[in-house]
Amino acid sequence: MKAAVLFETRQPLEVADVVVAKPAPREVLIRTRAVGVCRSDLHFVDGTYPHALPAIPGHEAAGVVEAVGSEVRTVKPGDHVVTCLSAFCGHCEFCITGRMFLCVSGETRRGKGEAPRLTLADGGVVNQMLNLSAYAEMMLVHEHACVAIDRDMPLDRAALIGCAVTTGAGAVFNTSDVSPGETVCVVGCGGIGLAAVNAAKIAGAGKIIALDPVPEKRAIAEKLGATHTFDALAEGVVAEVVELSKGGVDHAIEAVGRPQSAATTVSVLRRGGTATILGMMPLSEKVGLSAMDLLSGKKLQGGLMGSNRFPVDIPRLVDFYQRGLLDLDTIIAERVPLDRINHAFDELRKGDATRSVITFDA
Repeated sequence: MKAAVLFETRQPLEVADVVVAKPAPREVLIRTRAVGVCRSDLHFVDGTYPHALPAIPGHEAAGVVEAVGSEVRTVKPGDHVVTCLSAFCGHCEFCITGRMFLCVSGETRRGKGEAPRLTLADGGVVNQMLNLSAYAEMMLVHEHACVAIDRDMPLDRAALIGCAVTTGAGAVFNTSDVSPGETVCVVGCGGIGLAAVNAAKIAGAGKIIALDPVPEKRAIAEKLGATHTFDALAEGVVAEVVELSKGGVDHAIEAVGRPQSAATTVSVLRRGGTATILGMMPLSEKVGLSAMDLLSGKKLQGGLMGSNRFPVDIPRLVDFYQRGLLDLDTIIAERVPLDRINHAFDELRKGDATRSVITFDA
């Protein structure tokens, strides 16, 4: 198969021939149909986050099941599926207490003594990234890394649910548990932030305030449900948000991954408000609350992959789209083939567009 391989950080990916193994027990072979280009991949490509190389990035995908190994119970050949990087074992402490997104069990990957799932044509090992490696014509994953969806769902839009929407909407529905009428501020209007804005509207939030320096992104946020938008880098923007929300917002969601945006997220909170950080900041950075913030009952939390229970959440999000509640069409900026993957990353680095999607011929 063809796959976009990262051989060296800060260098373009190379579309190369890769050999994918046959499904072992509990494994599913998926023919990839669409993959979103997410900033999380860019962190690995640019070397901000470490990963063994060579590797195939890509983790926001949808496709069709080609074959399954023995013991697979959840999907079958022909099923349309969305993948999710938060593969889960199903029986560790995190899983059985309902926090499957925190599972780090090695059972969802092949062990050191087993043949690798992915190899180069010369036999060299290709490391699987984030349980998926989706910038490829095929994916070989554990069955607990994918979920079957309605076959009427367009797969180029379904792919976005695998990360951006699961993360952004999950931050609203699961991590923050926004109640009707509460105020929400979303900092950053990329794919994740826009999904959070849309989800806040679905949840019945009162004022939904979106911050982003790009006017076009702010306009999209308004289309998806933002009641007010501001330039995130404008002087005095925090004071404007606090005044507009009469003392600060109930929930602030950071969807960028920069220290400045995290500081803004904390600063716009009201007494007792909660800040949820979604973005992948440089590993050396820290986010904190002041003594006065703590005395004011403010809370700070992470929101890994939207605190998802993806086998349940993803079909529900598909249903939201099919009923016209979740707007995925507006989030997609362009659809490009695999050989334009580096162009898609260049567009992501500029920060002006929303979401590029890599599509494969049926």
